[in-house]
Amino acid sequence: MDSVLIANRGEIAVRVIRAARELGLRTVAVYSELDRDAVHTELADEAWNVGGAPAAESYLNLAKVLEIARAAKAGAVHPGYGFLAENAAFARAVIDAGITWIGPSPEAIATMGDKIASRKAADAAGVLSVPGTADPLQSVDEVAAFADEHGYPLAIKAAHGGGGKGLKVVRSANDLESAFESAKREADAWFGNPAVYIERYLDKPRHIEAQIILDSHGNAAYLGERDCSMQRRHQKLIEETPAVGLSDQIRADIGDAALAVARASNYVNAGTVEFLVDESGTHFYFLEMNTRIQVEHTVTEMVTGIDLVKEQIRVAAGDKLSFESSPPVSGHAIEFRINAEDPAAGFLPNPGDIIEYQEPAGFGIRIDSGVRAGSAISQYYDNLVAKLVVWGRDREEAIARGRRALMAFKVTGVETTVGAHLKLIDTPEFQQGKYWTTFIEDAMDFSDLTRQPTPATPEDEELEERSMTVEVGGRRFVVRYWAPVMAASQSAGQRVAPRRRAPKLERQAAPADSEGVVTAPMQGTIVKVHKAAGSEVEAGEPLCVLEAMKMENEVSAPVAGEIVDLRVQPGDTVASGAVLMVIR
Repeated sequence: MDSVLIANRGEIAVRVIRAARELGLRTVAVYSELDRDAVHTELADEAWNVGGAPAAESYLNLAKVLEIARAAKAGAVHPGYGFLAENAAFARAVIDAGITWIGPSPEAIATMGDKIASRKAADAAGVLSVPGTADPLQSVDEVAAFADEHGYPLAIKAAHGGGGKGLKVVRSANDLESAFESAKREADAWFGNPAVYIERYLDKPRHIEAQIILDSHGNAAYLGERDCSMQRRHQKLIEETPAVGLSDQIRADIGDAALAVARASNYVNAGTVEFLVDESGTHFYFLEMNTRIQVEHTVTEMVTGIDLVKEQIRVAAGDKLSFESSPPVSGHAIEFRINAEDPAAGFLPNPGDIIEYQEPAGFGIRIDSGVRAGSAISQYYDNLVAKLVVWGRDREEAIARGRRALMAFKVTGVETTVGAHLKLIDTPEFQQGKYWTTFIEDAMDFSDLTRQPTPATPEDEELEERSMTVEVGGRRFVVRYWAPVMAASQSAGQRVAPRRRAPKLERQAAPADSEGVVTAPMQGTIVKVHKAAGSEVEAGEPLCVLEAMKMENEVSAPVAGEIVDLRVQPGDTVASGAVLMVIR
């Protein structure tokens, strides 16, 4: 292996490029049209265009990514996380092409990517799952029978899902049928498979995950646990290690269980086994296994001193782990996900251009990011701006260092989660390490957070077409490109062509009487319209679904009445504030 293609973007692409460079490997980046000038394209030794802005046309285009890997003569492919990272078909295609796959086997990915199959694998390994069904549900009667035996609350979950999509919590028999049908619809819409299963829902659980890595020589290591309980919409916001309040015995048992699940599926490479720990902290249950590097792998690296990405590459190359056994843990580490979201508006995604960007620095502070001033946070991709990771000799010092770093982190142009983090770490629950997975929904109110003033920028920018003569390998090429209008319109070797305006999303004006005007809460794509023009609707009734930054957002009717003006259909891209429909 002399080179590696990183089939991803953003901070994880930057992270893998740096690790590969330290191992002396040539790095190959891929980028969409939107990411042409992204940080990861400049850091890599070479970068290849993989397609249009939508992920389906670029980063999720399995055939195109593989085509580039062959053309670039990449010796290996690292998928990062998200996109194709847990796609068994992609892993198989890479291996069949004679390229090293930096990850577990396609078979292990397929087993652990199926929630029902993974539960069966855990059961076979003697690891207890949350009480639930082992096969897809066929009717609501099966749900009722399970409830009669195990009681409420219970959760109906997509068999092939994740991230809270296709998950419905049922607290009474009155909600069984509607929740069952809704979960099936969401599972089919999100994952192309309506299969759902059921399990007992734990109130106020903690989300604890175990970092493991295994090589092909029989060596296996448990690198400690992470507490990922601070979440919103089932998406992690803060992660830390070690988890507060767990006994040494529970920590050891979690590690043993994680390795048992991995061995049962013949797992090789880095992986994370996730568990739910009950409110008492004495019982834990298998939840799922992620067959890739995790976003929050950074905190494990901070307390162990082990570069997990470099270990992934070594293991894929057939080498042994570079350390003999599970290493001791030193100090405490916390990761804060700095996302482009508006906490005061329910963590609504907030795409846009970053105007100012200044990272904190100092002892014990690490920043993983793939942005800079001028970078665009697009509706097409995840809204992660950066990961702020802090280390301290103990948790108290780590929290204090995190507070200082958050206060020094400056991002303007988009709303971020920095203010929410500062508020969260000062709650008694976080200070005492006694928070749970729905703590933010149950106990927090961010409506008092002040939105930052955004520097004024032109709505659009006048561009001009230019051409430049370049030489590549001694061969002359004339390259055409678009760039902002400059005071000096022409320079040596450069011809200026007619000007044009940068493309922009149209923002239609709202009618004078705006009570029944339904507008887009953010820039995004309409993926579903529930009602037709002329339909009668009730206040609060769902009207359409707007997708932005990999999240679906339901748009509801502000008033009751008739839809007299319907302006969108599925597939339309809309700007923030654009009129979607009018109700009279």
